Amino acid sequence: MIEFPLLSLLVALPLIGAGMVLLTPGRDKDQRNSNAKHVAMWTALVTLGLSLVMLNGFDPAAGMQFVEKTSWIKNLNINYHMGVDGISVLFVVLTALLTPICLIVSWESITKHVRAFMAAFLVLEALVIGVFCALDFVLFYFFWEAMLIPMFLIIGIWGGEQRVYATLKFFLYTLLGSVLMLVAMVYMYLHTGTFNIIELAQFGFAPEVQKWLFLALFAAFAVKVPMWPFHTWLPDAHVQAPTAGSVILAGILLKMGAYGFLRFSLPMFPDASLYFTPMVMVLSVIAILATALIALRQTDIKKLIAYSSVSHMGFVTLGIFAGTEMAVQGAVMQMINHGIVSAALFMLVGVIYDRLHTRELKNMGGLVQPMPVYAAVFMLFTMAAVALPGSNNFIGEFLVLTGSYPVAQLATVLAAFGVVFGAAYMLLLYKKAVFGVPISKEVKELDDMTWRERLMFVPLIVLTIWLGVQPNVVLDITGPAVEELVHAGMPPADLIAPTAEPIDEVNEAE
Repeated sequence: MIEFPLLSLLVALPLIGAGMVLLTPGRDKDQRNSNAKHVAMWTALVTLGLSLVMLNGFDPAAGMQFVEKTSWIKNLNINYHMGVDGISVLFVVLTALLTPICLIVSWESITKHVRAFMAAFLVLEALVIGVFCALDFVLFYFFWEAMLIPMFLIIGIWGGEQRVYATLKFFLYTLLGSVLMLVAMVYMYLHTGTFNIIELAQFGFAPEVQKWLFLALFAAFAVKVPMWPFHTWLPDAHVQAPTAGSVILAGILLKMGAYGFLRFSLPMFPDASLYFTPMVMVLSVIAILATALIALRQTDIKKLIAYSSVSHMGFVTLGIFAGTEMAVQGAVMQMINHGIVSAALFMLVGVIYDRLHTRELKNMGGLVQPMPVYAAVFMLFTMAAVALPGSNNFIGEFLVLTGSYPVAQLATVLAAFGVVFGAAYMLLLYKKAVFGVPISKEVKELDDMTWRERLMFVPLIVLTIWLGVQPNVVLDITGPAVEELVHAGMPPADLIAPTAEPIDEVNEAE
């Protein structure tokens, strides 16, 4: 327990900032919008600073930290209960990092309802941080559901021509899964008398009950990941969302589903997790391969990257349900890395869309001549997306495949082909968009990235290279939490594939 409510401040500060943005004074509309942008940016930067203070004071070996707990609805035993462990703390920092980047991305491209846009993003940041910090199921559910509202508005108001269709599809998919989560939450409370997530993980539900509860929560988390075949809302949402909306959607919101598996499904329903592991692995492999092949056929650059996100998140669910310490570590690492790389790729799409007002590859080509800096940055993140050794994505995918192989050989081998397909569609994308000669006078006269556009890529470039050569920066933080999860949650991995040699024994042999 700590006296200073740091996590509450991380949630409250963006909400306060959003209110200040909406009330920003000014002589005219332009000045009010300019002031609102600066207030929003300073709010996001201070929040990022507080998250780094939290990370600096975090002790990976100490379990749940910065815990805050006070009674909320006493008669129902509902508490305002917050805390972070080695898994959730990194997603809080990632959320706080991507928010000011999203504001920079939108600095000039958003021209209508500017104050409302900035406020919506700050509210979204607060609610997402709340999801990763909540230790009470009702509080978690509140943040989980409330997060839909600002995202709905961001796509629905500032999105593309078919934004209404995309927002309704996004909202209905996620809401349906959340309804089943609500049913499971009520059932668990009636049989345990608590909404405390830590206590629920220690309760020990009957195996048959676990299966139904697992499926109810699976519906909510699988849609959010999204897993195949619950993924169809994602390409539409990405294509219609403004660039900043795609950045936060791919960088953070997709990770909430995988985080739900780690926080709820594995520790609360270990028997059901083991029972449904073959099903999840089949869906993960299909997601990795099928959506990679679909990405190969895309002509819309944004839709291609959206399908690639589904493919990469398939590695995450494969690693989580492999149940070995190495695979789960790789899954968490992959979540962080995908949040960085996918955010950068969508930002690159936004840069070229602001100039050409098209996402079709047939209208691009030869960008390296008028935009050499853009081409260099694009190359870096293309290599990271294909998991080139030395980039951050390599470490995550390597750990997932290495940790999954002893318990699911066939699934791992098939998933490895996803790496090949991923290289195919990303390299083809880069070749068509960047190499060759400019296909038109308009392309030939394009301006390279401005100082503002270069600035927003700097932290992502640094993290991509740094985590590629120093992965222990993440692994040392997540290690103790993952170890506790694996040993206290799912049964030993060798029960999934009795003929396989346990990963610990393999490591000892080496």
